[in-house]
Amino acid sequence: MLQKTSQSEVKRSSLRASYQEEDLYPIIDDLKMAHVSFIQNDSPMSIPMLCWRVENAIYIHGSRGSRLVKQLTGGSKSCVSFAELNAWVMAKSAFHHSANYRSAVLFGRFEAIEDDEVQLAVYENFIEQIESGRWQQVRTPNEKELKATTLLKMEINEGAVKIRTGGPIDDENDLSLPVWAGELPFIKQWGERIEYDAG
Repeated sequence: MLQKTSQSEVKRSSLRASYQEEDLYPIIDDLKMAHVSFIQNDSPMSIPMLCWRVENAIYIHGSRGSRLVKQLTGGSKSCVSFAELNAWVMAKSAFHHSANYRSAVLFGRFEAIEDDEVQLAVYENFIEQIESGRWQQVRTPNEKELKATTLLKMEINEGAVKIRTGGPIDDENDLSLPVWAGELPFIKQWGERIEYDAG
């Protein structure tokens, strides 16, 4: 269960909040894209990055010389957020239009993973999440590539999930208005493979 603190507790529409791993894990596993936020030189920074989960930890990676890696390996606190739009909620009034979504926010600190074997195992997990069996087909990272890249890990401890589902919540006086109301689903799916000719 996620730690519910003064920082992570959802106060607005709290009935949509969850602190359970069974609600959090699918969001991370399905999206694999997060915004990693931190403070650098007294200025807020937020960088979209690939992010994946292994057990109860999330991982990101970046160039060893990048400002993000330098900042996060220096012990900075970080906020990592995920969000997915699932539908527009079409109400009979402009005010009550909304969206159905899944979202999560995590708080913590990243640490660098230096052990080559551990790094390879985590990278393998990521590639296998993209497509099962692919790690055995591709060339694995060599020593130069491992040294040029920093793998960062954050244990999942503090955070919250917020999910909205269902239709519009209209005012009773608006229910008789002659305008369509309901949900407009946003459907996402993988398409057909596009061949790439390296030659």
